[in-house]
Amino acid sequence: MSAVSVPAAQPRVRQLLHSPAGCVIVHKPPGVPFHGTASQPGLLQLMRSQQGQDSFPYEGPLFPVHRLDYLTSGCLILATSSEAAGELVAAFRARAVHKFYVALSDRRPSKKMGSVVGDMQKGRRGSWKLARTSEQPSITRFTSAAVSAERPLRAFLLKPETGRTHQLRVALKSLGAPVLGDERYAQKEAASQEDRGYLHCAALRFELGGTAVQCVCPPEDGIEFLRPEFRSLFDTWLPQSLQQDTGLWFDDNKLLRSELQLAGSKLQEASRT
Repeated sequence: MSAVSVPAAQPRVRQLLHSPAGCVIVHKPPGVPFHGTASQPGLLQLMRSQQGQDSFPYEGPLFPVHRLDYLTSGCLILATSSEAAGELVAAFRARAVHKFYVALSDRRPSKKMGSVVGDMQKGRRGSWKLARTSEQPSITRFTSAAVSAERPLRAFLLKPETGRTHQLRVALKSLGAPVLGDERYAQKEAASQEDRGYLHCAALRFELGGTAVQCVCPPEDGIEFLRPEFRSLFDTWLPQSLQQDTGLWFDDNKLLRSELQLAGSKLQEASRT
């Protein structure tokens, strides 16, 4: 008798918050493409199939306003109306959405903190690389710390000022510390042995309709992300209490400093231009 194949369980997209200002923020699992393929549903398809469940109670319309890479997990914003979508797209263009990511690498970076600035150039087979020119540069601020676990790893807290394709993955590659498990920018054979690519959108803050919207989201997947040593470091960098703090974040760190300054009325005006 031939074995009966059992369909693989679909990844779970979890709703983190629903703001009456006009958006929901969800936790995107790693290894989910934004657009579906012949063998795998895309993120929007997954979300719409899971709406109304306990983990995703919001049942209204969803409008994508940005995306995360296939390997990246974490906070993702979706508008709940076309008007809010226009305001959010304008906020991203105005660099008024403050984003914080965490990553792990098994390589020591060329510097422990600072900025990675440079133009992004297309490489081979869908990859990108950092150029030495700075005509329209990508900008990434970061700090890092060693993680004392079962294996020597380096943890990064990253604040991208721009939003280019593969920006953070290329930035870490340029520092000599590619994302752990990144088969495109790290050593492919070694990366393929990891249980995931270790890049995660950990926090977002922005204004929508004059209301501050903030979310802090620790990683939920990955052996190395779930180790106590990393979780302790994450809580030091991004404590859950920040989610209620609408004031200045990282006031003692110029690289990571974050303050909401662009009023909702200005975003609404920008969205109409």
